[in-house]
Amino acid sequence: MRIAQIAPLTEAVPPKLYGGTERVVSFLTEELVAMGHDVTLFASGDSVTRAKLEAVWPRALRLDPTIRDFMGPHVLLMERVRQMAHEFDVLHFHMDYWPASLFSRQGVPFVTTLHGRLDLPELRPIFAGLPPMNVVSISDNQRLPLPEANFIATIHHGLPEYLLTPRPMAQEYVGFLGRICPEKRPDRAIRIARAAGINLRLAAKVDRADIDYHESTIKPMLGPDADLIGEIDDRNKPEFLSGAKALLMPIDWPEPFGLVMIEAMACGTPVIAYGHGSVPEIIEDGVTGFIVDSEEEAVAALRRIGDLSRTRIRAEFERRFTARRMAEDYLDTYERLMVPKSDRLRLVG
Repeated sequence: MRIAQIAPLTEAVPPKLYGGTERVVSFLTEELVAMGHDVTLFASGDSVTRAKLEAVWPRALRLDPTIRDFMGPHVLLMERVRQMAHEFDVLHFHMDYWPASLFSRQGVPFVTTLHGRLDLPELRPIFAGLPPMNVVSISDNQRLPLPEANFIATIHHGLPEYLLTPRPMAQEYVGFLGRICPEKRPDRAIRIARAAGINLRLAAKVDRADIDYHESTIKPMLGPDADLIGEIDDRNKPEFLSGAKALLMPIDWPEPFGLVMIEAMACGTPVIAYGHGSVPEIIEDGVTGFIVDSEEEAVAALRRIGDLSRTRIRAEFERRFTARRMAEDYLDTYERLMVPKSDRLRLVG
């Protein structure tokens, strides 16, 4: 199959630093190539891939201090894809509503994966005013604020099977992984670990937008039992997660997916998470972690964490959340899009 993967230009694919969407695009692209498909990746020129790279802009925009207009390169990206669209069997966008208007006016099947939260008030009039397009959600919960969108599938993210693996080591702390920001609630994680009497390590970045929150709320809470070690990459995650009794994810927002949950599962590490957003779809309560509603429940769950099998958690990751499974689900979706509506079987009474 001739497949175009179209990524935002803000980050490289895979990202040099933080960038969940671009990581997923990379995992999917490389897996499709490994399965023998002819894949072209439209992305920034500093991306790294085994697919054909169509470099629309020389460098990821976020890392280019000369860029002031982030929209202009993306308009160029849309036009480049339009010019080459006839070369592909299917176009797969990872850019929200961007392709709706232009690509609804051409004949190549296309689909867009919605990677972000859909409860923003401006999205409903935008989707209502644009031509209908086929969209994929990354969790069923993500769909709820936008039921009028033309969802054709829910496809959970996946990781390369051996990207992160369990390491044989003692578990001496609980972990927090991601960003220091209000919706991720690292303050809750600190209180939960302290109440349980277990040290906490926060492997997290502080974005410029969250500096005030970190300085006013989180920094005063840190101490010998709550250590902010900074952002870590995939090379450091297996040791960090394997050494954790559990990963704490006490979120306070409708998380569309949450890669950190399956990263922990890949290392056999249970997850204790508040039941918002996608959490109940990803975590099987009592098997791969515990779903809680309060700090008190999280503390109680930490005391039961030894009841869970880390071997079983890794097995559940391999069954449900590999990049191969994700790629197979997308291929099924592509194939359905490529069948003309007039050729589809129809059940008649």
